[in-house]
Amino acid sequence: MTFAGFSHLTFNRQEFVAQVPTWLQFSPEFTDFVVLASGVVEIALGLGIILLVANKRAIAGALLGLFYIAIFPGNINQYVNHIDAFGLNTDQARLIRLFFQPVLIFLALWTTNGWKYWKLWAKGKVNE
Repeated sequence: MTFAGFSHLTFNRQEFVAQVPTWLQFSPEFTDFVVLASGVVEIALGLGIILLVANKRAIAGALLGLFYIAIFPGNINQYVNHIDAFGLNTDQARLIRLFFQPVLIFLALWTTNGWKYWKLWAKGKVNE
């Protein structure tokens, strides 16, 4: 995640611009802001997963799962609008990628115990 976030800010910036849903592209400046802001979030979540103690790592994992859900419309947008980016230059490749997003969500929650944090939050027991 930290590497992916860094790539948002540098060498993959234009590729990530292609990921921003068309309905969110109000202006080129705002689109660039979305890319940069999501990169900063990815860096923070990646560092959180690496550096935080176990119970705080679960929070970072839970937030990462939510982040993956939040960026999923960008992947759908890429498929629906036939946008080439990240080597995904066919509709089949873009469609296959859509099925990997739930896997990323699962891995973020499973590897960090973020799933348990989601359950506690749902029960209103996060602050206990």
